[in-house]
Amino acid sequence: MRIATWNVNSITARLPRLLAWLENTGTDVLCIQETKCSPEQFPTDQLKELGYESAVTATGRWNGVALVSRVGLEDVVSGLPGGPAYDGAEEPRAVSATCGPIRAWSVYVPNGREVDHPHYAYKLEWLAALRTAVTEDAAGGRPFAVLGDFNVAPTDADLWDPAAFVGQTHVTDAEREALATLRGTGLSDVLPRPLKYDHPFTFWDYRALGFPKNRGMRIDLVYGNAAFAGAVSDAYVDREERKGKGASDHAPVVVDLDL
Repeated sequence: MRIATWNVNSITARLPRLLAWLENTGTDVLCIQETKCSPEQFPTDQLKELGYESAVTATGRWNGVALVSRVGLEDVVSGLPGGPAYDGAEEPRAVSATCGPIRAWSVYVPNGREVDHPHYAYKLEWLAALRTAVTEDAAGGRPFAVLGDFNVAPTDADLWDPAAFVGQTHVTDAEREALATLRGTGLSDVLPRPLKYDHPFTFWDYRALGFPKNRGMRIDLVYGNAAFAGAVSDAYVDREERKGKGASDHAPVVVDLDL
């Protein structure tokens, strides 16, 4: 079984690449972030033609997540149970479902913007709510994983240059502690292998030749419980999909499971 996560940075802009990637890679389940579309705009029909069912949590222009699966899609939960609101509204940042033998979450953790911004406090509250929501499944015997764009680099090794991020979000002690607390529910970091260079970055800024210079971050993560992690036969960052015209600024993270 092959499961992947990919922040597409607008599914409308990335649709031809997405459909071709699904066909070429044989991915069974894909967790998508930053769909940037309404539910009506989501390409449900095009994906159905390829054999995929879709579960979408989206409201329009910003954010948005989805799960697409060709091995079943049941018990869908849209949104983060108990999650906080921002500016009086619940943002579309989580969707979960049972896909064949596994339970999976697709998450798009708030960015945080700046350390003194209300969005940063919201980010920490959101991560705390995520921990509470996944605790039971994380400790269970069924293969379970939370996949997505966490907007946090777990360690300094996950940054092209730690000095370049001092004082910014994504690297603060509080954010990293929130990830550690999430892992404390029984989840472990499924570390993918890079296809090039020595570290599996997953995001490269469009600006300042970030990708050609490999000035990246590892912020797209796969956190699996013991049953999930124990079934992993391979994991890698599909760096090739970050290349060329019309690419997302994130690359897919792909995990193969012996299930």
